[in-house]
Amino acid sequence: MNQSLRSLWTPGKDTAVATSKLAAPQLVLNSRMLYTSWIPEDLRACERLLPRALKPAGNRAVYMNQYVVDSAEQTTGFGAYSLTYLGLDTELFAPDGVTPARFFTHYFNSSQVMREYAAERGVPAGSGSTTLEVAGGIATATTSVEGRPIIRTRARVGEVADIVLGGQLRYITELKNRLIAGNYPYIGELVSTFEVQSIEFLDPQHPVYALRPASPLQVVTGSSFYAPRDSFVYPGGEDDIGAAEGNGHRP
Repeated sequence: MNQSLRSLWTPGKDTAVATSKLAAPQLVLNSRMLYTSWIPEDLRACERLLPRALKPAGNRAVYMNQYVVDSAEQTTGFGAYSLTYLGLDTELFAPDGVTPARFFTHYFNSSQVMREYAAERGVPAGSGSTTLEVAGGIATATTSVEGRPIIRTRARVGEVADIVLGGQLRYITELKNRLIAGNYPYIGELVSTFEVQSIEFLDPQHPVYALRPASPLQVVTGSSFYAPRDSFVYPGGEDDIGAAEGNGHRP
């Protein structure tokens, strides 16, 4: 391994030890990832989480990514970490002109180094941990804050297949009353079968509960997948897209 990269890592630890400020973008290889999307129960509560200048996607979908990076050698500076982030699809689009651009509302990361990196870019970075395990053909992802589970997702998954999904996602943050959009290139190896079984929000007292799914569960299948190996750049191609307040009215 290149010595300059070694200086950023403490092998075996779950956070990186940075000897200098991390430059953007950063590369992550072969994370284990469960990505889901659904129609929420409380549309108005979700919409109020958006800056006034942004409008939700027509279907009002919520997205969530629960993933784990098992070793420091899989990143260019973050170290090993686990992360759950979620938020709302917007009426804007990723570079492909089809995939919705997505606004971060909640972000739970196990790594202080990565939380600081993300917060500098307007991500609402908080502390939390995520586990992702597969047993009996069921992938279970659990997100915890202060040791208390707040979200649990279960999905039926098959074996790794000769299916590769790639492209660029676009995530939007709010920083100093400006909206910042970043492009996140990714390549993921998918599984032969995938079916979301449940998405549970476990703590009605936690603010993230506002994004809970409607009942019965309405999964947005085109935005949901399981990838035992997913690699991406984090972030790149950032642009200021305007004032966060805008001229709209939020009910």
